[in-house]
Amino acid sequence: MTWAPLLLADPSPSLRLLVLTDLLDKGDSDEANELRKIRGSDPLITEIVKLQKPDGSWGKKDISSSSPGSNVQITAQTLTRLGYLGLGPDDPTVKRGAEYLFNEQQDDGSWPLGSYATDSEGDANYDTMSLQTSLPLRGLATCGYSTDPRAEEAYKWLLDHRLSDGSWPTGIAEGNYGYVAGYRRLPHSRWGCRSNTTSALTCLSLHPERRSSPEARRALDLVLSRETRERHNLGFEVARIIGAEKSTGFITYYARFDMAHMLELCWRVGAPTEDPRVTDLLTYIQSHQGPYGVWEYLPKPQASRWVTFDILRSLNRLGEDTDWTPSEPRTPFQPYPRKRKRY
Repeated sequence: MTWAPLLLADPSPSLRLLVLTDLLDKGDSDEANELRKIRGSDPLITEIVKLQKPDGSWGKKDISSSSPGSNVQITAQTLTRLGYLGLGPDDPTVKRGAEYLFNEQQDDGSWPLGSYATDSEGDANYDTMSLQTSLPLRGLATCGYSTDPRAEEAYKWLLDHRLSDGSWPTGIAEGNYGYVAGYRRLPHSRWGCRSNTTSALTCLSLHPERRSSPEARRALDLVLSRETRERHNLGFEVARIIGAEKSTGFITYYARFDMAHMLELCWRVGAPTEDPRVTDLLTYIQSHQGPYGVWEYLPKPQASRWVTFDILRSLNRLGEDTDWTPSEPRTPFQPYPRKRKRY
């Protein structure tokens, strides 16, 4: 267990507390209780707490340089960080941020589409896009609001916008499905968008009951069908959450295929380790564990301890209470397959 002293030596009290509670089963120890008292002094928390606006939101200059989803998306990403660090509805900063998001929620349970919506002059764009709801919903769910009645309305809206094959499309414009770029394709879906589907699946995985629902399992089945191995993206999602990577994009928010994030979705939804796709994913990730038990996040090595914690937690919880069998066949993935010539 060579990783333990390395992770417990990290300057972040939030990471040390997570290691004690989620990896070492020492959540009731004196050390863990002491860390709970000083967690609020963690720079990962204090840096964004002081930037919160009076209405509870965060803006573009706070943790992101490009968010077409406006302050709603940025606030959601900030709550995702706070929730990941262990803060919940009882925290005043989290509560103000959550109330801001709920105040921006529309009557049908969704949030405004922002700059991707058709503008006031009638210039055509998208009418709906599941990301408009899944991104803010993820921030709320990470902080413990997944079963709030207002969040449940958002889940209902999200499920109402699924395709018949169980995926989510890029968006709908004037009754037509949006174009699916090659890097966002799902191997076994004509109109399904991997970015939109991954975002919706992430929300479902954070709900205590919906995480094991047929809708979540079907979405994971489709996402796992993309069996690419991109080493430089391993741990990107955690690096983005803690601020080592910028939080940018909307349709491109989940453009990168992060295998560590896929591993987290596997244990949350309950993917069986007997599935060859999961087995190969595990084998690949474990093959890149360093000699001291740490996974290096290549683009930003300062995030390596966080990535290591996240992967270890997934490995510890994978396979719990698994009672379903995926059905998608294994298919080599090609972002832009060659079109057959007619002649």
